[in-house]
Amino acid sequence: MERITSVKNPVVRGLRELKDRRAREETGRILVEGEVMIREALGCGLQIFDLLAVERCEDFAREMAARGARAFSVPENVLEAVCETRTPQGVCASFSQPRRLTARELPDVVVALDGVQDPGNVGTIWRTADAAGIQALVLGEGSADPMSPKVLRAAMGSGFRLPFAQTRDLPGLLRDLAAKGYAVIASDLSGQDFYARPDPGRKLALIIGNEARGISDEVRACATMRVRLPMRGGAESLNAAIAAGILMYDLMKEYCAK
Repeated sequence: MERITSVKNPVVRGLRELKDRRAREETGRILVEGEVMIREALGCGLQIFDLLAVERCEDFAREMAARGARAFSVPENVLEAVCETRTPQGVCASFSQPRRLTARELPDVVVALDGVQDPGNVGTIWRTADAAGIQALVLGEGSADPMSPKVLRAAMGSGFRLPFAQTRDLPGLLRDLAAKGYAVIASDLSGQDFYARPDPGRKLALIIGNEARGISDEVRACATMRVRLPMRGGAESLNAAIAAGILMYDLMKEYCAK
């Protein structure tokens, strides 16, 4: 296994650049950190390219080399220069990006993010949607880049597994879904009690809004149903990812019972 000791090495530079959105878009690659996430990416059919590993992870690196990776041994400081985590897990690799869905390919049950900016929230919503049985994630303009290392870490493999789509015209997409018979459900503090909602049917799109501003007026106007979680205590609102989890699980409980 070839050893790299300089952060100026072309392989190291190429991996470091994947922390930047433009580089990811230009190369079609993403940066994945840690053995668990690398195995998840491989298990979901993504192609592995370059891999960096410190000494304690060299057996894993050899295993990945046998599965197509171009593996390199590096000292801790080189790995730290590439990874975003303060304490890297000993290995990172570049992969092909998951394929994005087109608007025409969207399944019957989706969650749409309207400007959810925090990468941790986007990743957590993605992971929870996967666990709850939601069929796809849609990211509108202003939402965090789904292929950023922070989002992928928070999604814990769901970013490779649960299909996603991106759109610059979320209102237009939601209007199209409503025309196709989808219940477009907006999480809205002025909406009706979520637990007293009518049956949304077999096709639905749940909208989760920006952490500070909520759902934009233009997107809210596309909703066929507006709901709010009752606040029985002193809190006025919930974190976007927490609220999304409650809404998704209860909707899927009803959906799966039909």
